[in-house]
Amino acid sequence: MGRVSLDLLQQFVQVARLGNLSRAAEQANLTVSALSHQVRQLEQRLERRLFERGPRGVQLTAEGRRLLEAVGHHFEGIDRAMAGFRCRRENALTLSAIPGVMSSWLVPRLARLVAAHPELELNLQSSVELVNFERDPVDAAMRYGRGPWPGLVTERLFGEWIAPVASPALLARMGDADPNDLGRWPLLGDPGDRWPDWFAATGGQPPGRYVAHFDNTDALQRGALEGMGVALGRMVMARPLVEAGLLTVLGDRYQQIPEAYFLVYPEHARDHAGLRIFREWLLCEAGKYAEAMSQAARVTA
Repeated sequence: MGRVSLDLLQQFVQVARLGNLSRAAEQANLTVSALSHQVRQLEQRLERRLFERGPRGVQLTAEGRRLLEAVGHHFEGIDRAMAGFRCRRENALTLSAIPGVMSSWLVPRLARLVAAHPELELNLQSSVELVNFERDPVDAAMRYGRGPWPGLVTERLFGEWIAPVASPALLARMGDADPNDLGRWPLLGDPGDRWPDWFAATGGQPPGRYVAHFDNTDALQRGALEGMGVALGRMVMARPLVEAGLLTVLGDRYQQIPEAYFLVYPEHARDHAGLRIFREWLLCEAGKYAEAMSQAARVTA
């Protein structure tokens, strides 16, 4: 066996980490076919089967795990060493955010940033997966959770409020039903299972069952839009639909939950000019939004 190229080993490590050829090919700027060919080429050079291929992705064989243990930490070391050089051009910024926040909250506000700073070049990536700043070419991320995240600068943007929301079609179907007596309405189970806390706080009587359960917020919100039932909407994503008349807040109160939204970035990115501009703008927009939501909650309380 001759010398194995570092490119082949690097692609192997990437596929092994992600367990998915399509995602690995996207990150490597290759076609799935080209990446599959490289994996097969490595297997042929080593005369070992490294992956088992299945309908849900690829899994390492025993030989594949042995190879990953032998070489994986070397590439991780290279990634760490290169992390400090990833703030590329000073006027360019790569930001990652979960899809719902990206489309519902961030993008509708970005025109103001672009107008004020036309020199800034934005590369926006929507993903539900946490960024690995030592590996991924990303400068900063908007994260949802309780924070902080070790090893990262973590700045709180605003909290999250929830409220029961329903479509006009459901309101018409329910007629004169009391919107404060939600136990009599068809309810949609949410990913965070917030309904028990909601009823405990409001003193209402929960229903014996939910019409449907959802494992992600986007699908839950879609179910509410289609009139399936009442959802506990996260206002960051639901409020634009309420303002557009597509959803209506039922009852007379909002509830703040422990999770919040944060801007996170590695320490070495702090002096990046593009990030400084974006951070200053984002904190201003976040402050205005937080004040508006606090005011709405005070009015309905």
